[in-house]
Amino acid sequence: MKKLSARRRHPLAAVVVLLFALAVTGGLYAAFAPADTAKADDTAQSLAIEEGKKLYSVGCASCHGTGGQGTTDGPSLVGVGAAAVDFQVATGRMPLQQQGAQAPKKKAIYSQAEIDQLAAYIASLGAGPSVPSKSQYSPDGADIAKGGELFRTNCAQCHNFTGKGGALSNGKYAPPLDDVDPKHIYEAMQTGPQNMPSFPDTTMTEKNKKDIIAYLDTVNSSKSESPGGLELGGLGPVSEGLFAWIFGLGAMIAVAIWVAAHTAKAKKS
Repeated sequence: MKKLSARRRHPLAAVVVLLFALAVTGGLYAAFAPADTAKADDTAQSLAIEEGKKLYSVGCASCHGTGGQGTTDGPSLVGVGAAAVDFQVATGRMPLQQQGAQAPKKKAIYSQAEIDQLAAYIASLGAGPSVPSKSQYSPDGADIAKGGELFRTNCAQCHNFTGKGGALSNGKYAPPLDDVDPKHIYEAMQTGPQNMPSFPDTTMTEKNKKDIIAYLDTVNSSKSESPGGLELGGLGPVSEGLFAWIFGLGAMIAVAIWVAAHTAKAKKS
C-alpha cells in the first residue's frame, strides 16, 4: 500500500502539465506566425508585381520602354512611385490616346485592382512616393483657413483662387479641381504631374496638403456661400473684369445716350 501511495500523482501535476503545454504552444506561435504572415505578404506583393508587369507590357511599354526606362515617346518611370501611377491611370490620363500639349482627364480603362498591380510593378523599379492612405487626404479635422492661405500662395496662380482652373502657355492648362477625388489631389501635390511642380513632404507637410484639400472641398461645396454676392463662376478677376467691361461700360454708354437725348438742346432740335 505504501508503494502505491508513493506512485500516486500530485493533485497539481495536471495543472503544471497543462500550463507547460500552453507555454510551448504560445512560444511556437510567436516564433512562426509572424514569419508566415510576412511570407504571405511578400507572396501577395510578388504576385501583384508579376501581374502589373504583364499589364505594363501590353499597355505601357510601347511608349515607356520594356523596363520603364523611357523612350522618345514617353519619359522614364523609374523612381516615379506608385502614387504617380495611381494618379495618371485612375484619372484616365494614361495610357495616352495621342501626343499633345497635355494629357486630358478621361474615363479610366483599368480597374482599381489593375491600377494597384501596375503601381506595384512601377514601384518595384525604383523608390518613389507611395499611394496615400485615407487618413492622409481626408479633410476631416483639417484647418480650412490655413488651407486657403496655402492654396492662394502656391496654387492660385494656375488653378485660380477657388480651383476653377486656368489657361497656360502653348496650349497647356491647369485643370479645374472642383470634381477631383481628394486622393488624386494629394497624389498630384506629391508627384507634380505634367506642368505642375511637386510638393514633397520636405516642401509641404502632410498636414498642409490635408488643409489644402479641405479648403477646396469647402469652397466647391454646394453649401459654400459667396459673401460678395454673385460669384460669376468663381473665376476671379477674369470674369469680374469681363462683366465690368460688357455690362458696366454698356450701362454707362446707355445712360450717356439717354442723357444726351433728353437735354434741352436735343428737345429744341
